[in-house]
Amino acid sequence: MTTIHIAAALLIRPDGQTLLVRKRGASAFMQPGGKIGAGEAPDAALARELKEEIDLDVEPASFEVLGEFSAEASNEPGHRVDADVFLVRTEQVYFHPSAEIEEVKWVSPFDIDGVALAPLTADHIFPHYRELIGRSTRRR
Repeated sequence: MTTIHIAAALLIRPDGQTLLVRKRGASAFMQPGGKIGAGEAPDAALARELKEEIDLDVEPASFEVLGEFSAEASNEPGHRVDADVFLVRTEQVYFHPSAEIEEVKWVSPFDIDGVALAPLTADHIFPHYRELIGRSTRRR
């Protein structure tokens, strides 16, 4: 199985909603982001992809590392994705899809009924984020 190395954002706004994107011709929603170019740092790749996909200008220094996760690729059969995932906070509410992105959607990581999710999002990123939120709530 071929592995694709990507950088992805858990892009959240102050109310905890997270932005998901759906690529043209795909049915599953996922985090914005994309492939890391040769010699490119994951955070720089993510900043580039966010600009290309949803026209978000953000400095990599503002990213918080969430971790590295692997899953079956949603849109490329026979491939896996290894993802460097970053938490990216935004006050911006409206985004317009561009490049290969056809649709954007704000969702709660706690209420995703009826939303088709990519395996990386469903099996790794959202569970990890829900656990982080639970830990910070228990500490208060």
